[in-house]
Amino acid sequence: MSVAIVKVGVGNTASVAFALERLGAKATITDDPAVIAEAQRVVLPGVGAAAHAMRRIDELGLRATLRAFPRPLIGVCLGLQLLYERSEEGDAEGLGLLPGAVTMLPASTQAPSPHMGWSKLARVREHALLDGVEDGAYAYFVHSYVCPLGEATIAAARYGGSFTAMAQQGNVYGCQFHPERSGAVGARVLANFLALPC
Repeated sequence: MSVAIVKVGVGNTASVAFALERLGAKATITDDPAVIAEAQRVVLPGVGAAAHAMRRIDELGLRATLRAFPRPLIGVCLGLQLLYERSEEGDAEGLGLLPGAVTMLPASTQAPSPHMGWSKLARVREHALLDGVEDGAYAYFVHSYVCPLGEATIAAARYGGSFTAMAQQGNVYGCQFHPERSGAVGARVLANFLALPC
C-alpha cells in the first residue's frame, strides 16, 4: 500500500508517516504532484493556519491534483479543514471537496480556545472508518477552528458546542483529531482508512 503524505510545510508529517508505517503502509512525504497523483492513498496533514496552508498548496501546484485525486484521501486536523469550501481563519478558500465553512471554535471560560486534549467521539452514522471504534471512544484534539455538522459528518465531538470530528463524502475523508496521537483508537481509524476499497 503506497501512501503519499502531502508536504505543505505546516504538518505533523513525520508522526503521521510513522503511524502509517507501523500499520505496514509505505508512506512517502512529498510535495510532487505526480507522486501524489499515483499514490494509492493520500493523507493531507496540517498544523497551523488555513490561509498559509492554502497559499502553500497553490504555490506547489497541488490544488488541482488534490481535487482530482480519485482514490481515498484523508485530511487530518487542519488538513480536514482545508477540504471544506472556506475557512474563517484568514478568510481562506479551501479545496471545496466537502460542503460548508470552517468557523472559529466558540470559546468560553469553561471551554477555552484552543481545544487541546481528549474528547469523546459520538457516532453520527455507520461507516467503515469507524469499524472497531466504540461509540464514545476518546481521541486527541488540538484546534481552534471547527468543521460544520452536516451530511458529510460521520462522528461528532463536543467542546464549547458540537462539531464534526470525522467526515466523509465520496472518496474524501477527514479527522479533526490526530489519529497518530490517539493511541489504539487512532491506529484503528488509520487501519480502516488503509483498508477502504479504491
